[in-house]
Amino acid sequence: MNTEFLEALKDLEREKGISANVLLEAIEAALLSAYKRNFGSLQNAKVLLDRESGDCKVYAQRNVVEEVLDPRLEISLSEARAIDPLYNLGDVVETEVTPRNFGRIAAQTAKQVVVQRIREAERNIIYEQFANREGDIISGVVQRIEQKNAFIELGKTEAILTPAEQIPGETYAQGDRVKAYIVEVKKTTKGPQIFVSRTHPGLLKRLLELEVPELQEGVVELKSVAREAGYRSKIAVFSRDENVDPVGACVGPKGMRVQTIVNELHGEKLDIIKWDPEPSKFVASSLSPAKVVAVEIWEDEKVARVIVPDYQLSLAIGKEGQNARLAAKLTGWKIDIKSESQMAELYPDYKDLFAEEFIE
Repeated sequence: MNTEFLEALKDLEREKGISANVLLEAIEAALLSAYKRNFGSLQNAKVLLDRESGDCKVYAQRNVVEEVLDPRLEISLSEARAIDPLYNLGDVVETEVTPRNFGRIAAQTAKQVVVQRIREAERNIIYEQFANREGDIISGVVQRIEQKNAFIELGKTEAILTPAEQIPGETYAQGDRVKAYIVEVKKTTKGPQIFVSRTHPGLLKRLLELEVPELQEGVVELKSVAREAGYRSKIAVFSRDENVDPVGACVGPKGMRVQTIVNELHGEKLDIIKWDPEPSKFVASSLSPAKVVAVEIWEDEKVARVIVPDYQLSLAIGKEGQNARLAAKLTGWKIDIKSESQMAELYPDYKDLFAEEFIE
């Protein structure tokens, strides 16, 4: 090793942000391991790399003792003082033991260490870059499919879209461009692992923020999201400005904004409803597109009984209970749906009992 090597380390420090001193210390540690492996693992040794010249030297370290039991590790006081009269018991004597062909080993080892540290630094940079983006949306190209896992290229790294996080019915082919939600970024010995999702409710939220300027500006607030990926989703929105219609802002001119999101999610149905601080009105809206006659609320139990016209019962419940299930997720209320005829059987005079609960 020489001064050119040291200059190269300084260049790396400027380009990659890797400290030259950290690299030199790592090289010294690697050289010590190489020396012990090739020349003498039984003795205490130290490797020093000159920061000015690049010269590399190995020193054997021996403790100064009264009686020498192991000459590889110890030296007598008289022998130590023959080297330097200032040595005392307990001191450490360092003697140069640099092997003749150690320069070649040193050069190979240094190269391996530098390459490894550069790789580690690049991995750390990538990790930091994506660790700060957990909960964000990314766009990438499908690089390959392995055991139903889709690997999405993201510049110098890739993200993993597992089968559990794929929208039911979606298929992916090499070269497809997809958008996904960053669920987790893990640091591993082989570099960062980025796990993404196409089913997470956060994906829908981020897609809305991309398409609806009012959400980005904070004029419209997204209160809650309920999603069954690939089938149907419901979102509740609220406007801080009474002159802005939150539902209309999300739908967009001629439905263009919401249609862009539906296309990205390959036809997933999207119900956008207006959030209301009044629980009965919010619960009633959440069952859209079904029309609600009345809502009875039990605040303590967070239970709502919803009355719908007979012909709207199946629509309110939805296919396999999906509409009711999503409404419950969206509102945080347990919803019991009854038709008017069912209520009439249970309470013949229910219209008089619940007159105040009827939705205008």
